[in-house]
Amino acid sequence: MRATRLDATDWLILRELQADGRITNIELARKVGISAPPCLRRVRALEEAGVIEGFTVLLDDKSLGFDVSAFAMIKLHRQAEADLSAFEAWVDAAPVVRDCYMLSGEIDFLLRCVAPDLTAFQDFIIRELTAAPNVESVKTSLVIRSSKHVPGVPTELVLHEAEQARRGH
Repeated sequence: MRATRLDATDWLILRELQADGRITNIELARKVGISAPPCLRRVRALEEAGVIEGFTVLLDDKSLGFDVSAFAMIKLHRQAEADLSAFEAWVDAAPVVRDCYMLSGEIDFLLRCVAPDLTAFQDFIIRELTAAPNVESVKTSLVIRSSKHVPGVPTELVLHEAEQARRGH
């Protein structure tokens, strides 16, 4: 099920599930304007197609004692596919690293890290990350404040386009 094959109802389902993954099927069906059985079939089809990867709970890091969020910019010595894959496997095993992005340009990877405190983050950087195989350099930036965090994709863009098309604009 490619994005181009999703209809407006599928996009509405995705918007509602992205906003509240705990919504009941009955409430979801009501919000998107269909009955419960076809709504459940659509959700299952979206899961089977890989559009919905899973459901999770968002935790508040600060209330759980994880006071440090930071970004680490990594430059590798070599960028052959085997080296990139090996670094990604190393990162996958590092609990402090919450997100990993391979980038184009001067930096090879951007890591979003979460740690209980500055000492724990520094220990991770000094003892683990800089010592990891093939790491040439590490630059870090501490997060001072987060003003926007919206997981998922901007379903509103597609829904807006669909509404414009429906109105003939």
